[in-house]
Amino acid sequence: MKSLHSHTGVETLSVLVLGKVQGVGFRAATVRQAHQLKLGGWVRNLDDGRVEALLQGEHEALDRMLSWLLQGPPAARVDEVVHDQVQTQRRYDRFEQI
Repeated sequence: MKSLHSHTGVETLSVLVLGKVQGVGFRAATVRQAHQLKLGGWVRNLDDGRVEALLQGEHEALDRMLSWLLQGPPAARVDEVVHDQVQTQRRYDRFEQI
């Protein structure tokens, strides 16, 4: 873990994905997509059927990831993606499923 510096241009988003997003390979596909976009953070299932993620990276990469999350993998049905910007000093070096 590294600290963020204000001049890095790195943003952090907290994301919730609603719909048929568990049991369809959503987390694994999210990890693959995040690696392609060179994002840091994590993704996990919530007990209520939603998927939660913390995304960290450059603004353009985050926009691309949010667009991908609106579709998800082929077996998923995404109803809604809610996200908020998060202020943090933590720097994620990789993206993982937790």
